[in-house]
Amino acid sequence: MDKLVKKVLFVCIENSNRSQMSQAFAKLLGGNEIEAFSAGSKPSGIVNPKAIAAMKELGYDLSAHDSKSLDDIPDVEYDAVVTMGCGDACPFVRTKRREDWQIPDPKHMESEEFRKVRDFIESKVAELLKSL
Repeated sequence: MDKLVKKVLFVCIENSNRSQMSQAFAKLLGGNEIEAFSAGSKPSGIVNPKAIAAMKELGYDLSAHDSKSLDDIPDVEYDAVVTMGCGDACPFVRTKRREDWQIPDPKHMESEEFRKVRDFIESKVAELLKSL
């Protein structure tokens, strides 16, 4: 019997850095067992070039992602929804589990600090996937 694919959603304000990298790590680490989405409560419309460069260092092409709003994601029940400090700005999304990760927005950080945030996100996503 096939395992059911778990659906996870990562939400930040602009959907240009943290949630995009989280979605990428969920795809990288979860393989065919995870269906990952990301969205923003106030999407910027672009994925930050710093995030694209940081993920390219790990062999992931983030330039294929789009910055999107919560209106653009599938209307399904998610196994987990993770917000990244946008708190009340995130409307209700049906989910079995909700977590808020207090991750600083790296958009104005220098490359070294940006990578530290990226690596922290990777560890948080790995933890989440193990717990699903």
